[in-house]
Amino acid sequence: MRRIILILALLFALPVMAQKESAGLQPIPEPPPPPEGLNLDPALEPQVTILKRGDDRVEEYRIKGRLYMIKVTPPHGIPYYLIDEKGDGRFARQESLDTGLRVPMWVIGTF
Repeated sequence: MRRIILILALLFALPVMAQKESAGLQPIPEPPPPPEGLNLDPALEPQVTILKRGDDRVEEYRIKGRLYMIKVTPPHGIPYYLIDEKGDGRFARQESLDTGLRVPMWVIGTF
């Protein structure tokens, strides 16, 4: 019974303690402007063109006019990507944009 009363007292005291700690908080200052040497070229932003080919939705991604990735979304199914990995105009199909890193998931022990 004492444990229950102690737990309830702590539960009611925690919000009061949190209010006291947050009373001394100050607002976050604005972030500084980007450095002068940083080139923020709008041409480096990807241009996305959305097309409809048959029932498929095709999104073409370009930087400086060069097509580097195509995302194809079929009406029923999982989207897939065509990526020009070497920049030679040959596209390789990938099912997702993951990095290929696979974490081993072995069973160490069961209880």
